[in-house]
Amino acid sequence: MTIRSLVAVACTALLLIGCSPERKQTITVSGSSTIAPLMAEIGQRFEAQHPGVRVDVQSGGTSRGVQDVRSGLASIGMVSRALGPDETDLKPFLIARDGIAMIAHASNPLNSITSAQVAGLYTGRLSNWHELGGNPGVVVKVHKAEGRSTLELFLKHFNLDNAKVHPDLVIGDNQQGIKSVAGNPLAIGYVSIGSAEYEARQGIPIKLLALDGQAASTATLLAGSYPLSRELNLVVRGEPDAITQALLTFAQSNEVADLVQQHAFILAPRR
Repeated sequence: MTIRSLVAVACTALLLIGCSPERKQTITVSGSSTIAPLMAEIGQRFEAQHPGVRVDVQSGGTSRGVQDVRSGLASIGMVSRALGPDETDLKPFLIARDGIAMIAHASNPLNSITSAQVAGLYTGRLSNWHELGGNPGVVVKVHKAEGRSTLELFLKHFNLDNAKVHPDLVIGDNQQGIKSVAGNPLAIGYVSIGSAEYEARQGIPIKLLALDGQAASTATLLAGSYPLSRELNLVVRGEPDAITQALLTFAQSNEVADLVQQHAFILAPRR
């Protein structure tokens, strides 16, 4: 074997035993699809300040976030609601506030809807847009899948039993809901106000319907007049390690306030 070959073999062996760049510490964050796009950007900004850290953000719904934190699959869960009485083992870190908007296609002539009409549509008592004062056409009802906090809040606010809801399409995250409504002039759905406002500003053909006379907007959320609002939390179980705590503090800081506002969420008190 030549000297060059020996050197090559030696270098390969050294790489295998640790001459490669230092492995990054990964903080896994999972849960709410409402929070995930914001958290991904917060994670990227945090990584820029902490080169030895990687923030891995995975969506899948609030229930997944709670389950993953409890099982140890994630260091941080994303939960787009307040914690319940059966979740006292978790510690929340409020990063923003949001609301849930009923959305329709931008071409729909209606601009508002009542809680009674929403309940009527999703239980089948109402089925045509003309019954709501719109143009004739069978309403296509877009509904959230189990495990989504948006579904939980929707059912609670409109006093609905999910077993009695008759949707035409069941979707997962906000983007699926927005895409479904934007692609069908007869559709109605419900998604995060922040996500809907953001996409509407990008030219996606949807409109946010006023609910019971209150506009669905960040302005009415900020004023406290919109009836369907919620917390956006990061949650942990037990005491987080130093770098996880640093990310939680960063997510509540003024350093990411601009990102919260870009996603059309309402700023929680900042540190």
